Amino acid sequence: MLPTLWLLLSFAAPLLRSHFSISCPNRHCQLALLSNNDIFLHCNASGAQWQFFFLPVKTPWTNNPFTNSNMETMPDGSLLIRNPLPLQTGFYNCQDKDGKKVVQYEIDFQDIETIHITHKDLGQEPLQNETLSLGGKELIFTHWEPWQGCNRCGEPGERKRLGYCYIEEPLETPMPCWLYLGDVNLWSSRTRPEMQVEACHVQCTSSNVEYVTFDNFKLSEKLGSAWLTCPLGSIYRPIIWEADNISLTWKDQLSGQAVSTVLDTSNGGNRLQVFQPATYKCFVQQELSAQFTPKSDLDILASLSTEDFGQQPEVEEAQKGKADSVLKGLRLMLLVGTALGLLGVLLKLFHPSRGRKRNQVLLVK
Repeated sequence: MLPTLWLLLSFAAPLLRSHFSISCPNRHCQLALLSNNDIFLHCNASGAQWQFFFLPVKTPWTNNPFTNSNMETMPDGSLLIRNPLPLQTGFYNCQDKDGKKVVQYEIDFQDIETIHITHKDLGQEPLQNETLSLGGKELIFTHWEPWQGCNRCGEPGERKRLGYCYIEEPLETPMPCWLYLGDVNLWSSRTRPEMQVEACHVQCTSSNVEYVTFDNFKLSEKLGSAWLTCPLGSIYRPIIWEADNISLTWKDQLSGQAVSTVLDTSNGGNRLQVFQPATYKCFVQQELSAQFTPKSDLDILASLSTEDFGQQPEVEEAQKGKADSVLKGLRLMLLVGTALGLLGVLLKLFHPSRGRKRNQVLLVK
């Protein structure tokens, strides 16, 4: 049976955090994930050390996460990977302080930029199975994860499920596509992940809102839009946006009815591009996570005043420097003028002009 992300995530830390957590209860896990979406890989060991091997580029094993700027070993031994790349598909081994292997993850980071999104209520179809010819009759298909929870309660909402590209040989266990292919240079419109959406409606249970972010935004004068990011949101969690209490749905976007907003497909709608001022809210797992309001003219003036106030000492210092330079120049000119005046007096005393000499000669005669 294929190990599903749903089962793996059931062992993850229950605390909702901005990065999605994955645990491996069997010490060896093979799974597919999506690029560009942060994850935590758990390792229950003190003094944990990680080693990596990336299949697409066949890099040598390394235990230095700092050579990869998007990786960080956390104090509890977990490995944080920010915006993982498809090129980071490969093996992730965690060892304890004595060098004993604790857990190994084999991960296929499938390219989110190629994701195929469909909505059941629009009659859109997911990708069909295909056969590859790589020396045999390999079947390429989508392995679907279970449906996530409904993103709203007490009113119509949507739910989604993620699907990953898998390849199966006859009588063999299926594998995520790029763990199977390794460094094979194969391009096919079928080797990509999927996301399917459908309508849902569930009743509300008790609310447990612990933290809500309040922020404001300003539309870019150049682009005429702004990007909003939902804290704690992830493509692996149910999420929904509202604009002035009106739900922004995948159905509207995929049908072309959404004209003033765009849900970012690269993270499952965790980011929203807006083109009009409004009050925007995002909900994660049916709980309010953040609210964004447009900046008023007073807010903009206040921020400009703050910037000007912060720049005043620098301006005053520059003006003071210019004044000092002018004063020094005037002093130098005065000193030079005085010296030239004294020199002229001395020349008149000790070197009479030719006219005065001529007059003296005429008097003598």
